[in-house]
Amino acid sequence: MVLAIYNRIFDTADIPVVKRLLELLEFHKIQTVFYKDFYDKITPWHTFRNTPQLFTGKRDLPRNTDMLLSLGGDGTILDSVCFVGNSGIPLIGINLGRLGFLAAIPEDEVDEAILSLVRGSFTVEKRSLIHLDSSIPLFDNAPFALNEFTIHRQDTSSMIKIHTYLNGEFLNTYWADGLIVATPTGSTGYSLSCGGPVVFPQTSSFVITPVAPHNLNTRPILVPDDNVVSFEIEGRSDTFLCTLDARTEIIRNSVQLAVKKENFMVSLVRPDEHNFLKTIRQKLYWGIDKRN
Repeated sequence: MVLAIYNRIFDTADIPVVKRLLELLEFHKIQTVFYKDFYDKITPWHTFRNTPQLFTGKRDLPRNTDMLLSLGGDGTILDSVCFVGNSGIPLIGINLGRLGFLAAIPEDEVDEAILSLVRGSFTVEKRSLIHLDSSIPLFDNAPFALNEFTIHRQDTSSMIKIHTYLNGEFLNTYWADGLIVATPTGSTGYSLSCGGPVVFPQTSSFVITPVAPHNLNTRPILVPDDNVVSFEIEGRSDTFLCTLDARTEIIRNSVQLAVKKENFMVSLVRPDEHNFLKTIRQKLYWGIDKRN
């Protein structure tokens, strides 16, 4: 097995679990490929038996990579999506962050997680992505996201108006600070914090969630993901923020934007003892009230 390892934010507090992980990989003779920046930061703390192969992005990620291991939180997983793109390389996340819906394996289960990989006792889940079409090039030829696409106001405290259309037919004008179009995977992210519903990953839908809407009768809605969702933006400023997951572009209101389901999917790996229901029960503390 060839395992690529990516870490975005290196924290010395994570050194014990990282060293344990590397020792396990060496013990099981798993070939590793390291993100160069992470390798440079970990070498003072760990002695490698052999100098591993390095990568800096999608272009030099070895084609024979069997899996990419993300060390961090959900943001690190979202970065990893840009590395694998449509290559079909599955992603697995060990949570060194906080909430961890995507990087759902806690650091105290590293031993079990690596053993699951060695034994092949894991499940690969396909997750849909959202794709952005725009009238100008945006996001460095990676116009897709695992969690969500958003439009936000910029340089003003005033609300913006986002005229929204489904397959060219008018849906609604959102008077708000912004608008989120989330995938089922992204329903437990930014959309959830703005009052959107939790959606099972296998659901074929988008969640359209306004950010701080002015109209009290405006609520999040689910639409089938075979729709093309397009937008026209108005506001006191001529520029707005447009995001795909954690990546941001500044656009003018003359830019035409539309989102749809991406034509490829991303694979997420989970040990057999983990599943979506277990994750949301743990992360949202469902069932903790013993009176039920």
